[in-house]
Amino acid sequence: MLMQSVVPATSRRQPTTAGQRPLEVHGLFGSIELMGARMSYSRNAEIYGDDEPAEYLYKVLSGAVRICKLLDDGRRQITAFHLLGEIFGLEVGNAHRFTAEAIVDSSIVVVKRSTVVALAARDGDMARQLWAHTARDLQQMQEHMLLLGCLSAKERVAAFLLQIAKRMSAGNEFELPMARQDIADYLGLTIETVSRTMTQLEHDDAIGLLTSRRIVLRDRAVLNRLNG
Repeated sequence: MLMQSVVPATSRRQPTTAGQRPLEVHGLFGSIELMGARMSYSRNAEIYGDDEPAEYLYKVLSGAVRICKLLDDGRRQITAFHLLGEIFGLEVGNAHRFTAEAIVDSSIVVVKRSTVVALAARDGDMARQLWAHTARDLQQMQEHMLLLGCLSAKERVAAFLLQIAKRMSAGNEFELPMARQDIADYLGLTIETVSRTMTQLEHDDAIGLLTSRRIVLRDRAVLNRLNG
């Protein structure tokens, strides 16, 4: 694998071993894999911190990532989750506004932001893909704001499950990588409300709870009605 970008070694960033997801070789996502370095992060490890220089872009090869901020009153707000194959860490300014953490043991490709920007500057198709990625991030942020501001607890949980199922391309049965506390901090609810709402949806035959994280979407029509 071509390694044009090298990330300084720190205690929270360690090279991965073999057996990870094979490289993709096309477009923006494949270019990041080819130009970047694979790093491994253990569960709950910090990938980058709030106010740290935004010098790198990241792509999830395995595992999952949460983007979060600790508020002044001690509460945690999660603003985004990044799943298999997704890129994160692209900022408008020169510093990160939030913290990124591995939800579970994760393999991440790390590439110099300047390398990707330089490639986009001389490749129109790459620039369009980078713009499309930025637009998707903006759309997800807008949907998250709508979810927090206008929806009931049941509507929030239904919308979240549909969104995760779509992003994981998992059909009707999938395993959530994040714990219910993560879901609560993302949806602006308490963990008790999330658990109670999951149980209500199960009683409505809208979902099945095989385990606390393994979900079956039994009636998408019900969930879509709740999702508006």
